[in-house]
Amino acid sequence: MKSKSAGGLVFSTEQGRMCPDCRNPVADCNCSQPSLPAGDGVVRVSRETKGRKGKGVTLVTGIPMNEKELKAFAKVLKAKCGTGGTVKEGIVEIQGDQREILVPMLQARGWTVKRAGG
Repeated sequence: MKSKSAGGLVFSTEQGRMCPDCRNPVADCNCSQPSLPAGDGVVRVSRETKGRKGKGVTLVTGIPMNEKELKAFAKVLKAKCGTGGTVKEGIVEIQGDQREILVPMLQARGWTVKRAGG
C-alpha cells in the first residue's frame, strides 16, 4: 500500500485521468502493459515428477505470449492431449507424458522447440 506522502497527480483537466505510477495519461500509460516473458526464443518441453507424488507432468516453458494469451493457448493444448493441466508463472503444465503430441504441434506454430530433460 502506498503512503499518502508518495502522492501524485491523479486527474488533470488537460488530459483526464493520470496513472499514479508513471504519471502519464491513462491512455498513454505504459507501466501496466503486459510484457512478453524474457527468454532465448526456444520453447522447451520436458517431463517432471518432483513434488507430485510420482505423477508425471509435461512442462512447456518459453512460449512467447502474455498471460492471457498463454491461458487460452494452454486450453487448446489440453484439449489436443485430452488431459487436464494448468498455467503457473508462465509455465504450462499438462498432465501425463504428452511430449510426442506437443512437440510437433508447437513446431507447426513456427517456434524453435527442444525436448529438455530425460
